[in-house]
Parts: sequence; C-alpha cells; structure tokens
Amino acid sequence: MIHSTAHVDEGAQLGQGCRVWHWVHVCSEAKIGCNVSLGQNVFVGNKVIIGDRCKIQNNVSVYDNVYLEEEVFCGPSMVFTNVYNPRSHIGRKNEYKDTIVKKGATLGANCTIVCGVTVGEYAFVGAGALVNKNVKSYALMVGVPAKQIGWMSQYGEQLDLPLNGVSETMCPYTQKTYKLENDQVFLME
Repeated sequence: MIHSTAHVDEGAQLGQGCRVWHWVHVCSEAKIGCNVSLGQNVFVGNKVIIGDRCKIQNNVSVYDNVYLEEEVFCGPSMVFTNVYNPRSHIGRKNEYKDTIVKKGATLGANCTIVCGVTVGEYAFVGAGALVNKNVKSYALMVGVPAKQIGWMSQYGEQLDLPLNGVSETMCPYTQKTYKLENDQVFLME
C-alpha cells in the first residue's frame, strides 16, 4: 500500500506487504524489506537498508549509511545523523559514518542516534535519549547522554538482572530465561 501523497523514486526496492503512508519520500537506491511500515512524513535516503517487519513511525528521516536489521522499531520523531561534525558551508558527504541497528531494537520517540554507532539486538533506547556510543544487546538506555540502567527482554519488558556480574532471570510474559555473564545478556535456549 502506497498512499497517493507518498513519493517512491524509480529504482527503490520495497518488499511485499509494505505500507507507505502520507507524505513519505523513498529515494531510488533504498532497499526496504517485507511488511515494513513507513509512517507519515518519513524520509528514506539512497544508501539505506531496512529489514523485514520494521516500523518507522511519523516524522523520522533514515539518512544515508543507516542500516536497520529486521523488526526494528523507530519511534515518532526520533533522529538519525550521518555526519559527526556537520557545517553547512563544508561538504562532508564523503565522511558519512555507518549506523547499524540490530534485530528487534527499539528506538524511543524523540531519541537521537549519533552516527557511527551500533545498537545491539533487542536493545531499548528510551524516549528522548541521546545515543553517542555503541549499545549492547538487550541494554536499556536512557538520558542525555544515554546511560545503561538495565536490561530488556525480547518481549520488551525490563529484566530483573544487575548491570554486571553473573545472574539469571525469567521473562514473566514468555517464560524465557536470560543469563547475564561477562557484561552481556544471552537468551537461554
């Protein structure tokens, strides 16, 4: 479904089941997976890959060199950058830095992701946070600049785990067990 006000440039690749809402612009070299939702006023640049089942809410610009794996959630009006030190009078397109958001991560409303970082699998960046360093998988990040305050399950609930040490806990909603070891969280299969 592509709304009549949206503009998808010739050459853009959109997978089956995509929903492209009001006033969206998708550039010609963008690669978008299946069942992706692009909310009102979303911009997708050329050198962008968006994985299957991502949800990009209203007023988000996914600039060149941003790569979203599958099932990433981008909250309303969150921000990506692609140049670390922009100036309007200096062209720096050759300095774009890659930003990678791994599978299942959530980027809350109005958060900012500074270019050149990787956000780990199932990480959760709270609303309004400023991420300027890599984020661990399953980490819960809040504040300006963002700091880790806990761990999240794949289901999207905070886990009862310390920030470091060795520990195990179960997600009360899915009954899946998570283990913290060597400052990383692992889902036990």
